[in-house]
Amino acid sequence: MKKLFAVALFSLLFSTAAFSQSKMGGMSMKDKPQPTEKDKTEAIPSKGVLKRGAPIGNSKKVSLAKLLTNPQKFADRSVRTSGVIVRSCKAMGCWLEITPMGGSGSVRVATKDHAFFIPLNSAGANATVEGMLKVKNLSAAEVKHMMEDDGAKFDKVNADGSVTEISFEATGVELKRKN
Repeated sequence: MKKLFAVALFSLLFSTAAFSQSKMGGMSMKDKPQPTEKDKTEAIPSKGVLKRGAPIGNSKKVSLAKLLTNPQKFADRSVRTSGVIVRSCKAMGCWLEITPMGGSGSVRVATKDHAFFIPLNSAGANATVEGMLKVKNLSAAEVKHMMEDDGAKFDKVNADGSVTEISFEATGVELKRKN
């Protein structure tokens, strides 16, 4: 009888937690869109572009070097910028990191709402991205996690291990291979 009560209690608690998460807008990885095989493997053309997400629109075009120099000026604004992909997510293609052509520094670009994906072999391609520039403080624990799990690199780590991160939430991406 005690076992039956324990199983019933566990089931009730588990289903209540799952119901609360779905009602509160929480989304597990299995609920988020998943990349197709085509998303992961499609070739990036050297002539023309591979488009993912929403079409690139009329947001103000700003050089990536300028965004990196003065991110506060463009924070929380929709902008369009371009750079070279130095690395990307190797599991799903849900983020990329771009650097200015011939410049230094980089910005991590996440796909908005995890709604679209880029090919897993995108490193070295040119990317034009449109979306919202974000400037946020990452705790030492977040920095450690990103460095260990994603191989993230940060130019300036504060004495307490935290980082002020410049990131980008892309609504659309256009990729092209270098000629």
